[in-house]
Amino acid sequence: MKIKRILLKLSGEALMGPDTFGYHAATLKGISAQIKEIVDLGVQVAIVVGGGNLFRGATGALSGTNRATADSMGMLATVMNALALKDVLQQAGLDTRVQTAVPIGHVGEPFERDSAVRHLDAGRVVIFGGGTGNPFFTTDTASALRGAEIDADLMLKATKVDGVYTADPKKDPTATRYTTLTFDEAIARNLGVLDTAAFALCREQKLPLCVFNIFTPGALKRVVLGEDEGTRVTL
Repeated sequence: MKIKRILLKLSGEALMGPDTFGYHAATLKGISAQIKEIVDLGVQVAIVVGGGNLFRGATGALSGTNRATADSMGMLATVMNALALKDVLQQAGLDTRVQTAVPIGHVGEPFERDSAVRHLDAGRVVIFGGGTGNPFFTTDTASALRGAEIDADLMLKATKVDGVYTADPKKDPTATRYTTLTFDEAIARNLGVLDTAAFALCREQKLPLCVFNIFTPGALKRVVLGEDEGTRVTL
């Protein structure tokens, strides 16, 4: 197995499952079970979690809140999600640490690259909250940044769709899934899987990406094992 260390991007929406807000207990347990599967294989797992199930900065800005303020509120939502995910992972028997780009005493460790790598080498799951710590940057960009910083072998974006399609498969029955794409193709076709800054950073740092459906049982393990699951984006 070539994959030693991954960066998993989980959206806040993934944590709420079929609900419209907050957390869905069964969904959280299902995600933690998939993560445990690959930890048991010896894969080191770092996670960046979004905050869209609680608050989304861009939406807050649209409602009249200053964008920088709204993004700061969104970053705090990601820290809350990191704590919720940590609790579920620990219940599954995984030693887990939360590191935040927004220092909050007694909640998590401040993000520090060397410390994060030491945790990963010790077999701990590390959850990064607080995005990049700066407004105007998405958690997609935070994922690419953290993935590059910890020298991840692969960045995975967990979605509700089993890969990247030529069109929206819900609207176009003829849409087909890409098995592989290059970063240049994904950017040129404006596929919207990641924001452009995240794509560009992955390309620059030669960090391959896989987009897959986290709600498909065993999908995370199959991605790590190199099976035909999701869409891989590489140089």
